[in-house]
Amino acid sequence: MSDDPGKPQAVAHTARARPLLVYDGDCSFCAYWARYWQALTGDEVEYRPFQEVAAQFPEIPLASFRRAVQYVGTDGRIAAAAEASLLTLSHARGKGFWLALYRHLPGFAPLAELAYAFTAAHRGAFYRLSRLLWGPDYRPPQFAQTTYLFLRLLGLIFLAAFVSFTVQAQGLIGSHGILPLADLLAAIRGSIDARRYWLVPMLFWLNDSDLAIRVVCWMGIVASVLLIVNVCSRLALLLLYTAYLSLLHAGQEFMTYQWDVYLLETGFLALLMSWAPLPGLWLLRWLLFRFMFMSGMVKLLSGDPHWRDLSALTYHFLTQPLPTPLAWYAAQLPEAVLRTATATMLVIELLLPLFIFCPRRLRFVAAGGILLLQTCILLTGNYNWFNLQTLLLCLLLFDDAALARVLPRWLLRGRARALNPGLFTRCATAALVVLLVFCSLVQMEERFGGTPPRAMQAVQRFFDPLHMVSGYGLFAVMTTERDEIIIEGSADGRDWRAYELRYKPGDLDRAPPWNIPHQPRLDWQMWFAALEDPRGLRWFWRFMQKLLENDPAVTELLRYNPFPQRPPRYLRALFYAYSYADPQQKAHGQWWNRRLLGAYSPTVTLKADDSP
Repeated sequence: MSDDPGKPQAVAHTARARPLLVYDGDCSFCAYWARYWQALTGDEVEYRPFQEVAAQFPEIPLASFRRAVQYVGTDGRIAAAAEASLLTLSHARGKGFWLALYRHLPGFAPLAELAYAFTAAHRGAFYRLSRLLWGPDYRPPQFAQTTYLFLRLLGLIFLAAFVSFTVQAQGLIGSHGILPLADLLAAIRGSIDARRYWLVPMLFWLNDSDLAIRVVCWMGIVASVLLIVNVCSRLALLLLYTAYLSLLHAGQEFMTYQWDVYLLETGFLALLMSWAPLPGLWLLRWLLFRFMFMSGMVKLLSGDPHWRDLSALTYHFLTQPLPTPLAWYAAQLPEAVLRTATATMLVIELLLPLFIFCPRRLRFVAAGGILLLQTCILLTGNYNWFNLQTLLLCLLLFDDAALARVLPRWLLRGRARALNPGLFTRCATAALVVLLVFCSLVQMEERFGGTPPRAMQAVQRFFDPLHMVSGYGLFAVMTTERDEIIIEGSADGRDWRAYELRYKPGDLDRAPPWNIPHQPRLDWQMWFAALEDPRGLRWFWRFMQKLLENDPAVTELLRYNPFPQRPPRYLRALFYAYSYADPQQKAHGQWWNRRLLGAYSPTVTLKADDSP
């Protein structure tokens, strides 16, 4: 075919054993992308500069060689420009759809030729841009070692999550816990028919005993170890997803955090990646994009003035649920620095996620910004494995070549097993990818305040119990004061002694502790309780009851129980406003100041109704 796609094709004099792509060897841009295509297509296509082979094709003018690449098929037929490029790409696995669009989608061919002509007319600029965006010697990216390392490290994240819940499970949902699992299942059986197995999918329908809770927790721990050591990884991922989904539903109010569904979705997509590496990789990038971008958008959409005037971080380091010791120092930074940090964070959350879908080096920029933000959050706030998991997802923005430059060789010795899925697997994967993207878009529209059509909502809600896709968006509204609930007990109603949680502020001289990657779920619920009306908190009154009973399953969740031998007769919850100690006070060992606000709840006793 001539340079004009509307003209008839030219035919070379002889047929060839394999196609030939002829390019301008004096053009840096042409040579750059010819190297890339050659690595992409392998031995399927021969690549030669026209300076070497032009004499073999006297029917092609030298001006045509200089103007556009020429593709010579095995039958001797010749194509040029955009069509030649797409014919070449069709020999690479998974790239043939571009040629199909060129040949069958109305309007695509002329647009492709126009784009090619514009690029060819500005080769120097596009060569410099190519080097900037992809690097000086770009080759088709490989992700075998990246995905291998990702799965091993994901096993560590799951291990932390399961161990964390295991040490708390009996006090939270055991038969002597705050919200017994058996009570939940009995209530569901009494209100939902057989649909309950789909609406609340979990292994505990088989057995809801304390032993069953331990078995599911340990199943997750063992599966995590198997994933870490790369033994039966696919089975391990399936067990991890199943076990954590069961705990998510069984945990009730104690498993309502975004990082729980975040981990669950990551585990499901990692399972998909074990079957279909490339779709799984892109869906995990899509997850990272949604998590980061929506965390920025909800801050703007909430209307909270503290995000709009960039004052949010002047409050955050004090009011966040569980600060680290470094949070005190961050809170002392000048206001101008904190406002600049707020603006930087919004840029990272709103702009850099867009780079996730851009060329290679822009993805690196996105990864660098997100890694910086998550590291700063990790150093100043105890958010269990959430920051570690987000850091891990950034790994998938790099390819094997990039990792080889910065990581030691022993970390990259493993390699994911090459897969060659059959037609059924490819079709099933494609259908699942479409479903997941569809449901995530519905979730995002709802987060934006939109109302998707009922049919779309119905599809999304049908699959919602499986938590394959979830909505995200953290810290939409900034709290500006730190109010703490301090529970006190008394044997006589006059002498009151305070209970202490393990990780929340209490004792004014105790430094904020580190607890990453542990998730102390009672401590977190108490932080949220300070923002809510206690009359609507069923779990809070069950907690108070368990303290009055001195139940060891629950008191083990505490740092300090002032009644180790005999339970108190009375309990009360006081409301305090906490603030950081000033530098002079801290120099003498004091970390906090507090001011009594009043009673959070009335005094309760087992002899009276222990609920409002």
